[in-house]
Amino acid sequence: MSDYAINTANKKKQKQKFTINRRQYTFGVIGLSILILLSVLIASYALPDSNIATNLNAKNLAPSFDNIFGTDWLGRDMFTRTIKGLRLSVAVGALAATISVVLATILGLIASINDKCDLVVSWFIDLFLGMPHIVFLILISFALGGGVKGVVTGVAVTHWPTLTRIVRAEILQIKTADYVKISRHMGKTSWYVATKHILPHIVPQLLIGYLLLFPHAILHEAAITFLGFGLSPHKPAIGIILSESMMYLSTGMWWLAFFPGLALIIVVKLFDVIGENLKMLYDPSSAHE
Repeated sequence: MSDYAINTANKKKQKQKFTINRRQYTFGVIGLSILILLSVLIASYALPDSNIATNLNAKNLAPSFDNIFGTDWLGRDMFTRTIKGLRLSVAVGALAATISVVLATILGLIASINDKCDLVVSWFIDLFLGMPHIVFLILISFALGGGVKGVVTGVAVTHWPTLTRIVRAEILQIKTADYVKISRHMGKTSWYVATKHILPHIVPQLLIGYLLLFPHAILHEAAITFLGFGLSPHKPAIGIILSESMMYLSTGMWWLAFFPGLALIIVVKLFDVIGENLKMLYDPSSAHE
């Protein structure tokens, strides 16, 4: 064998050695996204509250090495406010998404009992999907007086229908399986079939659905808070930070809205990336959609 052929073979082996497959790449993306989110969470607790105390001697400072996100009109460090605001927004989004998943699970299992229950659940899904999403969310939050309770309730009540429709379709498919038919012929109750046969099979869909609901819950929390129907102005939520910054953009203080808005988009995108990549791991065919 010639030297050229040997060198070519060695180069191919080196390329194969350092090449990662799609599964490894997916795990890497998920791990990196989780690491960044954990870093934000840890930083939100590690950063001292003194950074967001009023300091009129350092007000309206542009981004610098000392204050990488600048300071606001009260001299508060915008980096600290942004990180702590992200923690609050993520916490509210997590609670709202959890309630939505629980509602979707319960209604999906109810739909599996018989045709009448399925008809009622389908009617509720169509009813809620037919309502203007953001308007319905604002009305619920406003009716409950805003705050954490109003925001969480509004986001949770408006985000369960889509996931419920997916869970219901999966349940209808599982109900036709042979082992489910055998279980029914053996005299098992509908509740037994729902909890022992159906529920364990829809857990992956619920987990992925939860992660994909997360970004929507965070964005809608920020949206209604920005409009004044959400969290209290005294809380350091991203929606409040963005709402307050509107009064100062015309004076050239662009950093008050740019960095918090960019941070919110990044966090939302990270949750979306985790959900989509977990979906590809569970259902590889979805990568070709």
